[in-house]
Amino acid sequence: MKSVDEIYQELLDAFAQRAGFVPENTCDLAVRLYAAAAQIQALNIQAEWVLDQSFPQTARGMYLDRHAAMRGLSRLPASKAAGTLRFSVDSPPALSVGIPAGTVCMTADERRFQTTGGVTLEVGKTYVDAPAEALEAGSGGNAVAGAVRFLTACPVAVTACVNPAAFSGGSDAEDDETLRERILESYRRLPNGANAAWYEQTAMSHDGVAAARAVGRARGIGTVDVYIAGESGLPGAALLEEVREDLRERREIAVDVEVKAPATVPVNVSAAIAVREGADFGEVKAQAELAVSNLFTGRMLGRPVLLAELGNRLYGLEGVENYRFSAPAEDLAADGTVLPVLGTLTVTELEA
Repeated sequence: MKSVDEIYQELLDAFAQRAGFVPENTCDLAVRLYAAAAQIQALNIQAEWVLDQSFPQTARGMYLDRHAAMRGLSRLPASKAAGTLRFSVDSPPALSVGIPAGTVCMTADERRFQTTGGVTLEVGKTYVDAPAEALEAGSGGNAVAGAVRFLTACPVAVTACVNPAAFSGGSDAEDDETLRERILESYRRLPNGANAAWYEQTAMSHDGVAAARAVGRARGIGTVDVYIAGESGLPGAALLEEVREDLRERREIAVDVEVKAPATVPVNVSAAIAVREGADFGEVKAQAELAVSNLFTGRMLGRPVLLAELGNRLYGLEGVENYRFSAPAEDLAADGTVLPVLGTLTVTELEA
C-alpha cells in the first residue's frame, strides 16, 4: 500500500511533466494535490478491504456470515451454561418452603445464575436442588462446583445456596476462524444430497445442534446413522426427533436414516501447575479448572482430545508458569460416534 507522501510525489511528478514546473510546497496547488493524495490512499484502503470481504478466506464479521449463508451455513450462537443450584436452611422447616423460578444467585465476581423451574423444600428436609442456567449466554457462564454461593434475593427461610456440580455448556458465539473453517470445508466436501457432508450440514442447520457426524453403511448397505450433539453435550429427545424427521423427509430414496446421540467417553484430567511469583494459587487453580471444563462441550463430537490442546489452555492463563499432566496419559483418538466428556478434574500445585 502506497503512503500518502508517495502518492503525493507521483502527482507532483505527473504535474511537472505536463506543466513544465514543480509547484512550491506552500502554494495552494500543492495543498490541493496533497489532499487529493490522501483521498486516493483512502480509496486504495477501501478497495483492499472490499477485496478481502469478497472471499471467505479473508472476510470477517457480517460479511463472513453472508458467505456462510451462501453455503447454507450460519454462525453458531452463544449458549447459556446449565447446572443445578442447591438451596439450604439451617434447620428443617415446619412448613414447606417454595423457591420460585427466576430466583437469582451469583458468584463472588458477580456472574449471575437463575433457577429455570420452581421447587419446594419439603418439611423435614434441609436442602433442595433446582435446575438453573446462567443469566447471560457465553463461556463466562461456566462455573466450577461451589463457585455460586451468594443469594441476591433470599427466599423465605433459605439461608444458603451453592452449585454442587459445575455449570457447563456455556459457549460464546462461533468466532470468525471457526466459521471460516466450516465454510471452506463445505467447499472441500461438497454436499450433494447423498454424501456425509450433506447429512452433517442439514443436521447442523437445526437450532441447538453444535456438531454432527454422519456414518454411512452403519447398519448395512442403504443405511446412514447421523450422530448429533448439543452445546452442553448429549442432545435432548425433542432435538433428536426434530432432526430425525427432517432427514427422513429429505433423504435419498430407499435410504434408512437414523439420528442418534453419541456414546460418551469420560476423560479424567489431572494436572499440576506452577504459578508465577506473586500469583495466588487458589485463583489460578479456579481459572485452570474453568479453562479445561470449557473444552468439553458438544462441539467435541468426533474430535480427538489432544494433550497439546489441554496444555495450551493452561499455559495461556495469566499466572501459570508451568504444568504437568498425569492424566490423560496420551491423546484420545477421534471417533465420529463418540463424544468426549469431562470426567474427574484435579488441579494441584506443581512441586518445585
